[in-house]
Amino acid sequence: MSRQAYLVADTIVSPLGFSTSENLESLRNHQTGITAVHDPTLWADTFYAARIQNDQLQAAWQQIATNTDLTKLEKMMLLAVCKLAKENPSLDLTTAKIIIATTKGNIDALATAHPEKAYLHNLAKQLQNFLALPATPLVVSNACISGGLAIAVAKRMIQAAQCDDVVVIGGDILSSFTTSGFFSFQAVSPQACKPFCKHRSGVSLGEAAAALWVSATHSTTNESVVALTGDATANDANHISGPSRTGEGLYISIQKALDEANLMSDQIDYISAHGTATPFNDEMEAIAFNRAGVATAPVNSLKGYYGHTLGASALIETIIAKHALLENELIASLGFQELGVSQPLAIITSYQKQSLQRVLKTASGFGGCNVALVLEKIKV
Repeated sequence: MSRQAYLVADTIVSPLGFSTSENLESLRNHQTGITAVHDPTLWADTFYAARIQNDQLQAAWQQIATNTDLTKLEKMMLLAVCKLAKENPSLDLTTAKIIIATTKGNIDALATAHPEKAYLHNLAKQLQNFLALPATPLVVSNACISGGLAIAVAKRMIQAAQCDDVVVIGGDILSSFTTSGFFSFQAVSPQACKPFCKHRSGVSLGEAAAALWVSATHSTTNESVVALTGDATANDANHISGPSRTGEGLYISIQKALDEANLMSDQIDYISAHGTATPFNDEMEAIAFNRAGVATAPVNSLKGYYGHTLGASALIETIIAKHALLENELIASLGFQELGVSQPLAIITSYQKQSLQRVLKTASGFGGCNVALVLEKIKV
């Protein structure tokens, strides 16, 4: 029997708060981090996005360090991992494997006097130096599935007995590079996004960071723990930015993840979808869920709370899915009013308590990449 990979502890740094507990409370109360952003350096004078305020970030940062040479993204990531380590004294960052998940990293450095900071290996080096790590962290950068894929890599490292503990640190920021890219696609919503809704008009962007401790062991006083029992990734090779019209890559990912977890499709109790609120993504996911036979399970997207945080999105959403399992709760898919895809989906429209055993987390991204994760609650 292969070794189990448990999701032991986590923290989230986002516009909804600088801890997982603060974020969960905001989600339960339907509070969004998406607001009007007025910043002409980010392509448009005004648009809607979820942004971490610099003064709040700086105030939190000064509680752990005085170093001012780090970028906004580096501070966000380090806040997350330092809080994780402080709250979990048994976690030794110097012996754990560290994985960084990001889509664009410090891409905004290209417009500065130090464009070399944009290289992802330099981001990894900065975190290594600050945390005094013996080795440079591994970087997983595969478009918008980066956070979810990094969790899958952590699980496989544990199953292969390469290590006992892995810490996944994910993050991305609002930058002129990413905002201009999405504006060039005419994909940015003029209001807060509405995933899977008939009245949706595009994506809302966001920035956040998170850290997740994945371990071969667990020590908890709780009745249950959450394990990652299945994962798979497949690329549909359809288009550089457009998803497969048949949902092929996501369908394959779901099927293989279910197979590894030894589950039938009707054993999934809840789906945490990618749900970007773009017409092509939402339609593709609806098709893939129906093809895979999981579409009757309650579905939500958290993009209405966080916006699309790119490489951090699947990491944050997996953390929320873990706590949903432990607390037996379903978070409403914020912004949803009326189904706007061709295939049936059971969209969650209000916060509710429900007995949960298994969650399917999915993510998709540019270049045709897809990932599916199966989380299961296990009694101890």
